[in-house]
Amino acid sequence: MECISQIINIISRWWDPIVRPIIELEDSFSSLEEAIEELKCVRNDVKTRVDVAERELLKCKDEVQFWLKKVEEAEGEVNAKEETFKQMMRCLWNCHPNCWSAYRLGKWVEKKLKDVAVLKSKGDSFKEVANKQLPDAVEEKPLTLAVGRDLVLEKVLNWIGQGKVGVIGIYGMGGVGKTTLLNDINNRFLKRNDDFYVVIWVVVSKELNVGKIQMDIGKRLGLSWQENGSNNQTRTHDIRKILSNKKFMLLLDDIWESLDLEMVGIPQPSSQSMSKVVFTTRFEYVCGPMAADKKIKVECLPEKEAMDLFLRNVGEEAMKYHLEIPILAKSVAKECKGLPLALITIGRAMACKKTPQEWKHAISVLSTSKPPSEISGMNDEMLLRLKFSYDNLGGDTIKSCFLYCAQFPEDYSIRKEKLIDYWIGEGFLDGWDDDLDEAHNKGHDIIGRLKAACLLESGSDEKTEVKLHDVIRDLALWIASECGKKKNRFLVRAGVGLTHAPVVESWKEAERISLMNNRIKEVTETPQCPNLLTLMLQGNWNFTKFHTDFFQFMPLLRVLDLSMASIEEVPAAIGNLAELRYLNLSAMRIRSLPEEIGNLVKLKHLDLDNTVFLVRIPQGAISRLSELRVMKLFYSYSEWEEGSEGLNMSELEGLERLIHLGITASSMHALERLLCSSKLRNVARYLILHICEDLTISNKLSSLFTAMKSLQRLAFNGCDGLVEVTISADAKKDDDYPVSSLEWLELCDLPHLNCIRVGRGCFRNLRIISIRWCDKLKKIYGLLQLESLEIIDIKGCNELEEVKGTVIPDDEVGDIGLMQLKRITLRDLPELTSICSYALHFPSLEEIYVINCPKLKKLPLSLHSAHNSLRKISGRKEWWDNLEWKEDGIKSYFLPFYHERNY
Repeated sequence: MECISQIINIISRWWDPIVRPIIELEDSFSSLEEAIEELKCVRNDVKTRVDVAERELLKCKDEVQFWLKKVEEAEGEVNAKEETFKQMMRCLWNCHPNCWSAYRLGKWVEKKLKDVAVLKSKGDSFKEVANKQLPDAVEEKPLTLAVGRDLVLEKVLNWIGQGKVGVIGIYGMGGVGKTTLLNDINNRFLKRNDDFYVVIWVVVSKELNVGKIQMDIGKRLGLSWQENGSNNQTRTHDIRKILSNKKFMLLLDDIWESLDLEMVGIPQPSSQSMSKVVFTTRFEYVCGPMAADKKIKVECLPEKEAMDLFLRNVGEEAMKYHLEIPILAKSVAKECKGLPLALITIGRAMACKKTPQEWKHAISVLSTSKPPSEISGMNDEMLLRLKFSYDNLGGDTIKSCFLYCAQFPEDYSIRKEKLIDYWIGEGFLDGWDDDLDEAHNKGHDIIGRLKAACLLESGSDEKTEVKLHDVIRDLALWIASECGKKKNRFLVRAGVGLTHAPVVESWKEAERISLMNNRIKEVTETPQCPNLLTLMLQGNWNFTKFHTDFFQFMPLLRVLDLSMASIEEVPAAIGNLAELRYLNLSAMRIRSLPEEIGNLVKLKHLDLDNTVFLVRIPQGAISRLSELRVMKLFYSYSEWEEGSEGLNMSELEGLERLIHLGITASSMHALERLLCSSKLRNVARYLILHICEDLTISNKLSSLFTAMKSLQRLAFNGCDGLVEVTISADAKKDDDYPVSSLEWLELCDLPHLNCIRVGRGCFRNLRIISIRWCDKLKKIYGLLQLESLEIIDIKGCNELEEVKGTVIPDDEVGDIGLMQLKRITLRDLPELTSICSYALHFPSLEEIYVINCPKLKKLPLSLHSAHNSLRKISGRKEWWDNLEWKEDGIKSYFLPFYHERNY
């Protein structure tokens, strides 16, 4: 018996591990499926945290990415075994078991249950899922043609390659081309492999502001300080900590006095670190305190190069007007003394001179004028030669418009439309009171003439922005001060880091005051400004308080910009500004408007965009603004119920001269009320349907918005009921196309939107389309046939699979190339597999950004798609390496444009 018992025990110990997995297979697989579902829930939570972090420009940790990959593999393996399990169970039920296969499957399930448990535990343990994102090594700078600078550039690049040279100074008078040279140096490292961790570009300017310099450096390093939440010492420590063990290059433009690099947080370059600091300055004496190992002067151009640059800007046509003009042109060019900025600006001023007499007069003016003053760092004679371009503008209006631009900070890109609004408010563009479009057309004409004269140049966005060269800005401020006689006529301290406003005594003689983009917190005095026409205080985010009587003594004020401040209450004394034409309160924290705002009877432009806290506009106040042409309430006040104590649409309808309306609607009732008003729907330029939960319209959009002939910007935000957007065009005339004037379309945070269809012929003027955080969106049809489109921005649409060329899903025949498209941004689109099925023509395409779109394996590019304009294709290295190309050689052709980017 004992022997039999031992045999039974042996058999049991051997049999149980074999039989148990088979007997318990059904229960085990069911447990595995349940465990996978729990793991997917943890996975979804982690992915949500990653998405949030990446929206804040953080980078997903490698261990988290690896974990997500392992979860995906585990899910795939279980799904793949499901059919095998079903077949095995049918065999067992039919008494045709394959014991060995069942055993192996049972053991696999046991192991996978343990693996899934480990993965779940690991997912639960993640405290942080992302790190700060590494910056792009080099950011491309706009580049203009540098004439006669090859030797200087070659010498500086040679010094950068030498281990013993750490700091390099480039000096020369204003307008000689130092910034252009620094831009060229920066861009040379876009494609050079010098192992720089980062190349940082910072404009220093005349008003030395260490905090601003640190903030600019911090942005390039991915540091997320808040201006009012950090101090110089903290920023110094953070910058030094990042750069102390890195090889970096710092490019500092326009230094006027010695800058203590250690105080900023910049480790001193050495032969060990191989880091470099290159700076430009107008003054050679700055190179000593900056401890420059090498310095080089940028000289004015020699005669031949100077003449070439001058003739390039005058143009060949001007030389043909008269046989004597080419001879006279040499004399005019000679008077520019080889200064590139003078050669360019005076060359453009002479481009329209057709007679020898005009050229001789120019020579006389340039050679005999004596400068009454000078700008530091500018040769006296050069100052007068630049003023020649201003004197030749012709007409007081264009001259006033030019001088007005000097109120903005150095190197600041000014939005054209906003600049023109200021000009209209000042009265420079009078004559088109009831034709706003024509006034803006006139403004654009003036901008074009100033650019042609090289007194304005393109800003960061060439199409929508302009800026002043720093020397031209100095010139404008000098002219505005009546050549130095009235120092405070233009009181401009913009973007210089002020924490307190200048003493009010200095405001008395001012006609224009600009304190924009500083850190001023309050003004506790009452200034007396009998001559003040424009006051710019925008961009002071910390600004919270005025003196009660701040506006008491500004009888002539016409333009007032208080936007982007933290002011919660506008003083009632604002009602004393009897001459005010332009008032900008956008992006402020105001909760109500004072009733006294109705006293501004000459007000033409009221901007309340993005005043998201605004809940009260006193009834009757707006209706008293009988001269109002522009009323902006985009992302703002949305209570339009009749009989309420606040502003209602009846008041807006009563504004007889209103020609531009930006408005927010938060219900179908408000939208229908707007559309029923022929007055309001005809003047509506901006419309946002915001948290409009009862909005369910789809194919009715075409007919609804066909009526809104002037609509330029349309946004849907948080409309939970919107399931589909379909806009078709049956019209035969251009004027009848749906929303033919629309330039900007936004679809944001629409949780149930699943499809967008845009018919050919719709949105003939659409320039920008932005689609974000539409979680259920699967298909977009017709996007690639919007012929005026410049920017495509699609982000955070987790289920988006395709962006098709036409409305008909299976027919892309007839797609046209997007002639105007400049930028495509695709981000956080995990299911996106296709953007059009074949290559398109993109003659203007400059940038493509593809981040976190792992299934997008093809781009609609060919060798001829964007060969003249493309500058950058950005994305993760893994995505770029896995791209598929239809033609041999395409990848190698586009490789120089690829820049690795993980955020």
